Amino acid sequence: MIRTLEQRGFPVGELRLFASRRIQGRFLEFGRTKVPVRLLEESAADGIEVAFFSAGGAVSREFAPLFASKGALVIDNSSAFRQDRSIPLVIPELNGGEVVGRTGIVANPNCSTVQLVLAVAPLQRLWGLRQLFVATYQSVSGTGGRAMQELAQQSRAHMDGGTLERSVYPHQIAFNLFPQIGDFGDDGLNIEERKVVYETRRFLKDDALEVNVTTVRVPVFRCHSEAVVAVTKQRASVEAVKQALRSAPGVSLVEGEDAASYVTPVFAEGRDEVFVGRVRNAYPEGHGIAMWVVSDNLRKGAALNAVQIAEVALGLAPVHAA
Repeated sequence: MIRTLEQRGFPVGELRLFASRRIQGRFLEFGRTKVPVRLLEESAADGIEVAFFSAGGAVSREFAPLFASKGALVIDNSSAFRQDRSIPLVIPELNGGEVVGRTGIVANPNCSTVQLVLAVAPLQRLWGLRQLFVATYQSVSGTGGRAMQELAQQSRAHMDGGTLERSVYPHQIAFNLFPQIGDFGDDGLNIEERKVVYETRRFLKDDALEVNVTTVRVPVFRCHSEAVVAVTKQRASVEAVKQALRSAPGVSLVEGEDAASYVTPVFAEGRDEVFVGRVRNAYPEGHGIAMWVVSDNLRKGAALNAVQIAEVALGLAPVHAA
């Protein structure tokens, strides 16, 4: 988030950084300035205009209402407020108008949901959606720094014949994958799958939409990928879908002369776009559209979307037409 604020030239009068006692006292760079990390406590909310929270749900639930009560625009990257219908859940390209001039809490969506919704929203708008079938291939950076270290350590140990230490994930992640991101519920869905279902329905304004999702953790450091099949209510040709995606804000349609028109996580790393490729027919003919969707989960899936919310709320960026 700090790098994104800097890269986008966000008008920061003063940057204040807050964290736990474990991090307190460190310095982080913003531009050419070293900014101290202060202890997050009640007085931290004084004089803050825009607050970006990315410290987990427990911290957000405790401190976000305090910052909001003192007049701040609070953009929260945790799942703490995403299911509260009184709090906007925002992707600026889709519903940025909900936060123009707003203060108080705004929820930043789940990273997997952001790229999925940006890819399928044009189809919903033009032809309606009956069903979505989604398989995600999610990088370890979605779990955090310790998970990235675990993948690196296990990869080295595997190649060197050493011991693969495991503390973050329920299974070995190096040279492996598993269809679990979060605990499973009685319905058989894990936490990540439940987030995608709920948030996708909310963004597309269709609580009855059939969203079938399997989330998979893969040994990739950064960027999430998704294999998506959208079943439309009205017939939609592949070329018409591509044309809709070409003009969709935030989306980059990957096109080529053959079927090998797609990007990989390595290509998408550090990029802002949601890349959509391999757009093709799927069953049922004329109503099924398959696509491959890749995006940097740390940028559009988190930091970039949060900063874009602030830009729209403050009138620094235009509002896209719905």
